Amino acid sequence: MKMLTDTHTHLYSEAFDEDRDAMMRRAEAAQVKRFFVPAIDSGYADAMFALEAAYPDRVFLMMGLHPTSVKEDYESELAFVEQELFRRKFYAVGEIGIDLYWDTSTLEFQKIAFRKQIQWAKQLGLPIVIHCRDAFEEIFEVLETERDEKLYGIFHCFTGTLAQAQRAIGFNMKLGIGGVVTFKHGKIDTFLDQIDLKHLVLETDAPYLAPVPYRGKRNESSYLTYTCRKVAEIYGISEAAVAQLTTQNSKEVFKL
Repeated sequence: MKMLTDTHTHLYSEAFDEDRDAMMRRAEAAQVKRFFVPAIDSGYADAMFALEAAYPDRVFLMMGLHPTSVKEDYESELAFVEQELFRRKFYAVGEIGIDLYWDTSTLEFQKIAFRKQIQWAKQLGLPIVIHCRDAFEEIFEVLETERDEKLYGIFHCFTGTLAQAQRAIGFNMKLGIGGVVTFKHGKIDTFLDQIDLKHLVLETDAPYLAPVPYRGKRNESSYLTYTCRKVAEIYGISEAAVAQLTTQNSKEVFKL
């Protein structure tokens, strides 16, 4: 197996506080060598920076305000994101987007926050990493207003239809493929082979969305091998080829 890249993993999560080093060793043993780590909000910043300090050659940080953290005080959270983005190097602005599963009342705030962070990403020449839950049309509406040659990134945890996948790719987005591709009714496995592999990257979203056979349990980056195996099966190619191609795609997005 060639090297794998986990393009979306919350390694600083409290879920790993008891065994983080062991979990990282398991990932290393599974050939998962690079970890791109999305932000949530200012409350997790110290944990993110500590993670980067502990694994400086393997952990690559993003900065952004997660849509479920967009509340009444979102302006102060956005000010923190702006301050950090222009203070030091990050590899993406993320995860950002719109989530209407948990709370529809903050939609207008979420749109404002999403658009502002896209603009900062374009200013800094960075990719965006999009969180979309029950909000494809709302996400596409914002992307349409921000569409230009500086807009690019990853549609994290893609779970839409073939038409939505093609539309996302049309905005210069890669599709982040995670554990859902292994689910019995995950649906994306039914059309994924109609999309060129150059548009895909692999991710875990650990500690969430563990692939089969660990579905329902805590996810971790070593489980990326199960997603890689399923993608290889769908495309009828080797796992090594999937690992190589998706890692190359991740390098292109994150400019490594």
